[in-house]
Amino acid sequence: MKHFFLLLAFFFAFESFSQTDFKITTGPYLQNVTENEATIVWQTSGDAMSWVELAPDDSTHFFRVERPQYFQTHIGKKVVTRNHAIRLKNLQPGTAYRYRIYSHEVLGGTGSSTQYGKIAASKIFKSTPLTFRTLDTDKQAFSFLMVNDIHENNELLTNLLKNVKTEKVDFVVYNGDMVHDMRSPEKIPTGFLNKSVELFASEVPFYMVRGNHETRGLHAIDYMHYFPSSTGQPYYTIHHGNTFMIVLDSGEDKPDSNIEYGGLAAFDEFREEQLIWLKDVVKSDAFRTAKNRIVFVHMPPMPDHWHGPWMVNQLYVPVLNEAGVDLMLCGHQHRHYYHEMNYGGCRFPVLVNANKNKVRIDADGKGLKIKVLNEQDKPEFEVKLIK
Repeated sequence: MKHFFLLLAFFFAFESFSQTDFKITTGPYLQNVTENEATIVWQTSGDAMSWVELAPDDSTHFFRVERPQYFQTHIGKKVVTRNHAIRLKNLQPGTAYRYRIYSHEVLGGTGSSTQYGKIAASKIFKSTPLTFRTLDTDKQAFSFLMVNDIHENNELLTNLLKNVKTEKVDFVVYNGDMVHDMRSPEKIPTGFLNKSVELFASEVPFYMVRGNHETRGLHAIDYMHYFPSSTGQPYYTIHHGNTFMIVLDSGEDKPDSNIEYGGLAAFDEFREEQLIWLKDVVKSDAFRTAKNRIVFVHMPPMPDHWHGPWMVNQLYVPVLNEAGVDLMLCGHQHRHYYHEMNYGGCRFPVLVNANKNKVRIDADGKGLKIKVLNEQDKPEFEVKLIK
């Protein structure tokens, strides 16, 4: 009997600790923002059922009326997880929205009952709700920033992106290798996500381009949990203003059989599947009628280089040449290069951004203005691509 009471005391102590400790650990941050959709992503310290409350960004108080709730569901069930991704649908183009996130801790249960713990939510009682704006293909001009190869250097990330909210950009692109690897589930949040949320990512979306270092480690298989896309793959498209953008995945930089990959790499097959998708994308009306066409890929195309860059050159460049791409933006090299048209067989300019610089792109009906800036926001390189 004595042991029974000791066990019971331990159980209640553990339950109390679980409820007390429950919190939002990362986020929220914006993903997969389009004209009509947006996905809000965050993580919690324990399993929970979560939802988002959404309101127009108008003059009404957020608590004036009961706001619609959007839940994370799968095959007819509300999902219980630590990785929360709520997809908001049927939104209006170019429209600002306010939102609040909720997570209700789930401690256990059966088929007919659920034992709940604490609720964690974004705070809006003494502060304004979080906001975001959907994309808009009718927008006449817009700007975005790109950084890459940060490799978990949060100080560098801060120096480059500390002014995102005042720079009047519509989004940020992370062009790969934001972490060293994905050996543990903490790598993504501590490597750059938490800092991104602190700087801007709850209200200004970022679009993720997978680098070869995001493919490394046993938790690389969880990549899409953090960065959901419109295709469900790490390759997808972005359509904003008069610009159509393609995000490609270049895979790993060495052959699949390389000992570094522990027998788990299958990127040659993955790139071939992606090529089929790319051929369909460049035939679409949205791509063909766009004023500006940009491609993001982590590894630049190189006809005489390691396997990954060589495959980008062999597979994707012929399709992009015929499609009439205006600009390709890359990382991977940790150095700045700007290649004019026809370099390495590319019939379009290729900008390879250094890891300690950021790229600002201003797009309008006249073309693209490219500016590369250093950590002190001083221009390092500028060029205009006039249409």
